[in-house]
Amino acid sequence: MSNFLDIKQIQEIIPHRYPFLLVDKAHIIIPGEKGIGYKNVSIGEPFFQGHFPKEPIMPGVLIIEAMAQVGAIVLLMEQKFQGKTPYFAGINKVRFKRKVVPGDMLKMEVEIIKIRGNIGIGKGTAYVEDELACEGEFLFAIN
Repeated sequence: MSNFLDIKQIQEIIPHRYPFLLVDKAHIIIPGEKGIGYKNVSIGEPFFQGHFPKEPIMPGVLIIEAMAQVGAIVLLMEQKFQGKTPYFAGINKVRFKRKVVPGDMLKMEVEIIKIRGNIGIGKGTAYVEDELACEGEFLFAIN
């Protein structure tokens, strides 16, 4: 499998599906360690119906989830983790720096910074163009 993944290849790696699959394509730089994911944010996203009808903004928790999905893709590209499922175990040091709105392309850079046993830490940053939108760390358990 190429290190450039389209949505069909992503669906072979992680269990997420519409409307909760928040990564359209990914570039795995180092399997199990580092990658970049992309989400084209469209007004057709179901969450925009209520967040907020007169000022559509991608919910911050979904930006964090999208970064975590990129982290899961990166992690599961390493052979020893293939077929496993990473679960959220915690979120730390999250900061939101700008709104993400319809028409934006969210670029998410994720690095797995530590794994011990079945627990790990990932660090993610999300950008719109070159502007930082969100950053934070997430803890995960692999099962």
